[in-house]
Amino acid sequence: MSDFLKQFGEDLRKNVPGFIAVAVAEIKSGISYFTESAVPGFDPELASAFNLEVVKAKLNAINALGLKESIDDIMINLKTQIHIIDISDNNEYFIYLAVDSTKANLGMTKALLNKYKKEIAGKI
Repeated sequence: MSDFLKQFGEDLRKNVPGFIAVAVAEIKSGISYFTESAVPGFDPELASAFNLEVVKAKLNAINALGLKESIDDIMINLKTQIHIIDISDNNEYFIYLAVDSTKANLGMTKALLNKYKKEIAGKI
């Protein structure tokens, strides 16, 4: 799986305009399967650990409200960055991606994430 995730990271770095960082982590344990950063000092493993708390809080809220829904993705817009948390269909892992908002094409970025999410689901 590590070769697949390494290729995944390289593909994102190459194909996503404004790529900053990515992490793939398990929701239950918080273990990071993969991290990659194009910006020195930006720690995607640390960022994914904090964003895991966002995911868990939203899953708990959905459960508490008795909703028969699942999270597709969560987007956080900062002044110069967009952070996307893309949740797997089975709620077992998430992809955390940070991009430069002045360079990113959000439609293309989300399309690539959906493609990779399906590919990763078959490998994890």
